[in-house]
Amino acid sequence: MVKIEILDAKPVRRAPDDLPSSLRNYIDYRKSGLSLNHIVGCPLDCGYCVRHLFDNFAMKRPHLIVNDEVAVGELISHWAFRAHTTPIQIFNRATDPFLPGVKKHLFRTLEALDSRGFRNPVLVITRWKIEPADVERLEEFTNLKLTILVTWSGIDDERIEPVSSGIAARSLEVLASSASRVKKILYWRPIISGLNDTTDHFAAARRLAEFADATVFTGLFYREEIRAYFREAGVPDLYADIARRKILPREAEGRILACFEGRPIFRKTSCGVAFAHSIADFNGHFGINEICDICPKTQREICEKRHRKPDLEAVRSLARVVSLVDLDGIEVSDRRVEVNGSTEAQRYFMQHALNFQVHDRAQPHRKHRHGRAEIGWE
Repeated sequence: MVKIEILDAKPVRRAPDDLPSSLRNYIDYRKSGLSLNHIVGCPLDCGYCVRHLFDNFAMKRPHLIVNDEVAVGELISHWAFRAHTTPIQIFNRATDPFLPGVKKHLFRTLEALDSRGFRNPVLVITRWKIEPADVERLEEFTNLKLTILVTWSGIDDERIEPVSSGIAARSLEVLASSASRVKKILYWRPIISGLNDTTDHFAAARRLAEFADATVFTGLFYREEIRAYFREAGVPDLYADIARRKILPREAEGRILACFEGRPIFRKTSCGVAFAHSIADFNGHFGINEICDICPKTQREICEKRHRKPDLEAVRSLARVVSLVDLDGIEVSDRRVEVNGSTEAQRYFMQHALNFQVHDRAQPHRKHRHGRAEIGWE
């Protein structure tokens, strides 16, 4: 592992010419919005990181693909960007935004967006150190709806997560001490059965939640590449099988909710962000009402006011914008829009435009699964 302190005095390197094409494309549309990743490479070595899926886990030094002004220019001219509406994520796929060297690019990017007057929701996810001076700078932004999601797991097996969870805990405390305009989320993940789901882990999470505006919990993203990495590191299989969606068994969820009774806790990232800012969920989960059964009454009322079953022709109009081929296969129910043959970018753009869930029939969401893998729910 690269010594993180070494990076302190060094600028971020320029990306090599042979950077994988999956990373060269530094803007993509994901469930939580347009994702901007013009820096790639991370020394934190979290074994379950999605960088395994982008052929990038071995790159420990952060590398700059384009400068921040170019990146912001490309972001706001992207076909899917809508001023004041489109949710944005910065450095959430291939590096940590608060790493030494990366942090100054984070602030430049935020400043470039905020100075243009954009009021879009912006999500920044970190498990690294946030200093009081960082919070002062974050609080200076006047337009963006900014949320810092602090990832914490309580895992102490260095083969799985070599970075101490105490760093994230301290960052959340620093945010709580002086952030008011900027909202803060305890991003409790990944919760893994038999590893970090003990009563002590739950009690620690509940104590930490006191520093956050909301808590979002989720399970393990366990793809073949990640299982292979853990096997090579000598970690016994964390689950018997892999899955396309995150794994969080029903039994674990039940104990989490019992532990957090009386505290704001959410199954979905966008729900926690919405609660922190007192706005409606931009992913329109309200139609899938079993997701909302743990939300505070005040939040359900906010989401209900915004929730409208869309007109079929309005949906088809959006489908044409994203070049969806099968317009006749679109169906609208009280719970969701169903489409055929879609990409994630097509679905999520329509979802954010409609504030209503859009699903593809080839990847069905089963009732009460909350969009999770079947493992532990059969």
